[in-house]
Amino acid sequence: MKFGETFMEYLHGEQERFLHKCSHVEYKRLKKVLKKCRTCKSLSESCKSEQQGDKEEEEGCICEYQSCPVCDQMFFSELMKEASDIAGCFSARARSLLQLHVPSGKLRFLLGVRRCFKDEQALKDEGSMLIEYITMNEIAIRKILKKYDKVHCSVNGKNFKSKMKAEHIELLRSPWLIELGALLLNFNRLDGGEFSESSGLFSCDFKASPSVMTLTLANSIKLEFDLTCAICLDTVYNPYALSCGHLFCKSCACSAASVLMFQGLKTASPDSKCPICREVGVYSNAIHMLELDLLLKKRLTEYWKERMSGERAERVKQSKEYWDLQTQYAIGY
Repeated sequence: MKFGETFMEYLHGEQERFLHKCSHVEYKRLKKVLKKCRTCKSLSESCKSEQQGDKEEEEGCICEYQSCPVCDQMFFSELMKEASDIAGCFSARARSLLQLHVPSGKLRFLLGVRRCFKDEQALKDEGSMLIEYITMNEIAIRKILKKYDKVHCSVNGKNFKSKMKAEHIELLRSPWLIELGALLLNFNRLDGGEFSESSGLFSCDFKASPSVMTLTLANSIKLEFDLTCAICLDTVYNPYALSCGHLFCKSCACSAASVLMFQGLKTASPDSKCPICREVGVYSNAIHMLELDLLLKKRLTEYWKERMSGERAERVKQSKEYWDLQTQYAIGY
């Protein structure tokens, strides 16, 4: 079965109700744009061979080799909007789902009551549907960009992927996808009560160096998420994902942003840069990876306890030094 048919079956299948309010790639419509472009390109080639001197005929043939100004404007702008909408929809729904499992702050009580009406299996099912939603749309984007490059004999489709990366809308690099994978792995227990190292599409290997979480896509394609902090070069503890998508321990990220741990990453200067990609302004909307932290707590218990003890001692030390300094300023010595 061709992917276009598989994708349409997915959109109108059992999950149609779940997908009703979700954006998706208009694969069929974009494919029609490329089909029209292919037809125009054939017409263009015949026009040039038969009537090279006829400018009117040449203007009427809109496709050119390696680019197509008319369909490019429609194709890439529409695809970028769809990808942005999909990423936004996925992030919002994943955040809402994950809050039901690991609530924090003032939401703990209210969401605890709401959780009574949503059991563990329901959370797992919705998490799996969200993962399928994002992977199917990512495959659709890859397929349609590949078709674009094939029609135009160009690399514009490949370049578009780089643009998506720059705009932080790479669907399969979303921190929320890692969180959903951790959610499924946290729910996955063997009959003896022990935790399994795999759950459907996701698996984890904390014995490897570096520690990785693996997502298996269609045709056995595997996508690995490195769970190593690029600063301390150890498995992330109390992890945060910056807006650029890079993962760090909270203590390491605070150090890189020149803020104290008890102050938090939101107090970082807008000029603070990511230690890896050097992008500025990535700390204010950092995501606390609570589900991943819970996974590490369950699978690497001794390591997690050791890191917790070290971070707690460092936080107390920083707080004491900070308030001692504030006291000295206040009283003048």
